[in-house]
Amino acid sequence: MSPARLPPLVTGISPKEGPAWTKVTIRGENLGTGPADLIGLSICGHNCMLTAEWMSASKIVCRVGPAKDDKGEIIVTTKSGGLGTSTVSFKLLRPERIGILEQSAVWVDEVNYDMRTNRNKGISPFSLRPSNPLGIEMDKGKVPQKDLEQVFPGMSGDFTSENFSASWYLIENHAGSGFEQLKIAANNLKKQATKKNEGSLAYVKGGLSTFFEAQDALAAIHQRLESDGTEKVEGSMTQRLENILNRASDTADTLFQEVLGRKDKADSTRNALNVLQRFKFLFNLPLNIERNIQKGDYDVVINDYEKAKSLFGNTEVAVFKKVYAEVETRIEALRNLLLEKLLETPSTLHDQKRYIRYLSDLHAPGDPAWQCIYAQHKWILQLMQNCRDEFIMGVGALGLEGDTHLAALGRLGHSASLKRGGSLRSARPSTWRFETPQQVQFVEKLSDVVIGQLPNFWKLWISYVNGSLFSETGEKSGQVEKSKKNARQRQNDFKKMIEELTNRLVKLIRGALLPTTLPQGELHVYGGWEDKTELTGAWFTQIIHTVRGCHEALSTLEIPNDLLQVIQDLLLDLRVHCLMVTLLHTSEDVKRLAEKEDWVVDNEGITSLPSKFEQCLVHMLQSLKEPLEIKAGEINVGFEMSESEEQRLLIILSNCQYLERHTFLNLADHFEKHGLTGTEKINRVSLDAVRELDGKLFEAYIERRADPIAGSLEPGMYAGYFDWRDCQTPSGVRNYLKEALVNIIAVHAEVFTVSKDLVPRVLSRIVESVADEMCRLMQCVSSFSKNGALQARLELSALRDAVAAYLNPDSNASFKQALDSLPQLHSGADKKSLEELLNKFKSSMQLQLTCFQPSNIQPIKR
Repeated sequence: MSPARLPPLVTGISPKEGPAWTKVTIRGENLGTGPADLIGLSICGHNCMLTAEWMSASKIVCRVGPAKDDKGEIIVTTKSGGLGTSTVSFKLLRPERIGILEQSAVWVDEVNYDMRTNRNKGISPFSLRPSNPLGIEMDKGKVPQKDLEQVFPGMSGDFTSENFSASWYLIENHAGSGFEQLKIAANNLKKQATKKNEGSLAYVKGGLSTFFEAQDALAAIHQRLESDGTEKVEGSMTQRLENILNRASDTADTLFQEVLGRKDKADSTRNALNVLQRFKFLFNLPLNIERNIQKGDYDVVINDYEKAKSLFGNTEVAVFKKVYAEVETRIEALRNLLLEKLLETPSTLHDQKRYIRYLSDLHAPGDPAWQCIYAQHKWILQLMQNCRDEFIMGVGALGLEGDTHLAALGRLGHSASLKRGGSLRSARPSTWRFETPQQVQFVEKLSDVVIGQLPNFWKLWISYVNGSLFSETGEKSGQVEKSKKNARQRQNDFKKMIEELTNRLVKLIRGALLPTTLPQGELHVYGGWEDKTELTGAWFTQIIHTVRGCHEALSTLEIPNDLLQVIQDLLLDLRVHCLMVTLLHTSEDVKRLAEKEDWVVDNEGITSLPSKFEQCLVHMLQSLKEPLEIKAGEINVGFEMSESEEQRLLIILSNCQYLERHTFLNLADHFEKHGLTGTEKINRVSLDAVRELDGKLFEAYIERRADPIAGSLEPGMYAGYFDWRDCQTPSGVRNYLKEALVNIIAVHAEVFTVSKDLVPRVLSRIVESVADEMCRLMQCVSSFSKNGALQARLELSALRDAVAAYLNPDSNASFKQALDSLPQLHSGADKKSLEELLNKFKSSMQLQLTCFQPSNIQPIKR
């Protein structure tokens, strides 16, 4: 916000007096910051904005208009300072009336003069007053006007005024006249008064003979008319006289018709020129608008339009309406021109803001700022799609280096990431374009397009949200508030635009690198790379680096993380795919090394196989550095990606099992095949070490999984103050046992997701631990009631039947011993009830019990 400016102060005006339309120069302080800041100017109460011309903050030039007040202050009003004050005043002189017999350099106003009668009609005597009524030499004094006003308050030095003061007039016009001259002036006044009193009498005396002649002629005419009668007979004197008078009238009209016509034409011309002079601003405005538009001075056009709108927007004068309509037509054409320039692409953020402000000042319909945002969004989408189409057709790679269009895009983008780090590409040899796969070139070019355009697009939206599109200083608060309101209403729409842009970026990259992750219906839009080169892990590493750079550049714009999550998901898939490709290629390289028969043996009899193997592993680790690196917001895709320690134990157990069953056996076969001896001990020692590690890890896993399940049996068995000596008739297996079975099933699922070969081994130990604990608890009961014995037998039998596939002989013996320790069932009703309850349990938990009945389960014994 700029500091508040002081109100305008007028300290001088030159000249200080004059008639209407006098050009004056106003001087003072704080008279405005520019033409647009000047919004008001009045002199003697008359609005002079039409002719005002702002020169500087201390100077304004204008013309004084006709005003009611003869004298008044000069008041200047600005946007920045408000209503001003004045320390000086201007005196408006009334024009003197010019008589018809006096010489004049201008056209004589003959409105009140009848040339046929040669006399004035209703002219005030004061209008014909002489310019020097005293008839002596005038000597203007140097007494300030302000002092005269103070000495003669409410009076005037104009002798046509009702408040005329003779003393004022003498001081003002004859301050240097001597006494003798004043005596002569008094005599002149007496003569003028006497002459005025004689008036018409002197006029009659001078033409007395003419009056007598006219009297005689009229008397003769009267006698002749009486003798001829009053009938209108052809040839009579009356008729002849009428004809003569008519011809005289026609002749007079003919004589003066041309003169009167010239007068009317001159009056019309003079009036037209007067109107043109007074309102030349309006009449010249259409042409000025055209010229300023061609020069690109849109600020001048907008200021002139605002001025014309305030003065003539509501005019009722037909000619002004016509000219103002033409102005509106030119302004409408300017609106369309500015809107076209605003929607042009590519365009800089500075130009976009400028055109939006122009359209706002011109009161353009709709929301130009949102139209610009929408157009930019569609353009960026099209750029991304065109980038893919060019590479599919084989022209994208050729234009990547030195592409003038892309260079232009780079110049338009001003993201913070590019300013700090420059381009995402490093220095490359001249042959890079021909050696790099097109998919890699495509990803880099696509990232350049996004980084070059999305920052400007985001900043345009931020400017729209905070209102800075219309005012950097908040001067136009109405427009700013309207912009913020519109932005709040369109937040979801813009969020969808960003989502569409990021989704388009991700889908284009997936179509080029991971087509199997796209729906089948989108492959024809984003795919089409089937005939391109298959990428290695090193190229995927470079692509990951490029995509990460793009994500970091967008993150610096403070775009919400949820809008960039799709890029994070893409990075995760790329990193996983890169790991898989790298490991697969490495395994193939190692396999080829192992199968190669022409190994080189050095002088010491050592083959180069270990060295080659080491090189493969080193190269693999170098390739995995970028994918395994964890950036902010990314998850670990390495060998510790499991969420729990138990899952990590299972993975290591599975690896140990694979080493024991496959790797060591394959290595032994290869050693034997190639004639290497003395490897049996190495193989045995390695196998023992793996088995020892396997045993420790297995026991640790069983302890973590079996103990919680077995430990939950006793609290669940006696929950709710259950007592074997006093319980109700059994209605089914209680929930604690069902919960234990579900927990065992969870362990089954956890193991199966890592290695199905570990399932029998792990579940056998888990079931053994649970069965032993269940049997122990039953054997610890001191006594059973009839119902208690039935409930205990039901639960033991249900657990035994459920996990029978994983029970070892020791566990079966424990179950048999626990069942034998229970009171026997003698009645057939109890045996039938037990059988029915067991069938009910198996039926209700059929799905869960299926997990304990895999085909061909052979527990592994160690």
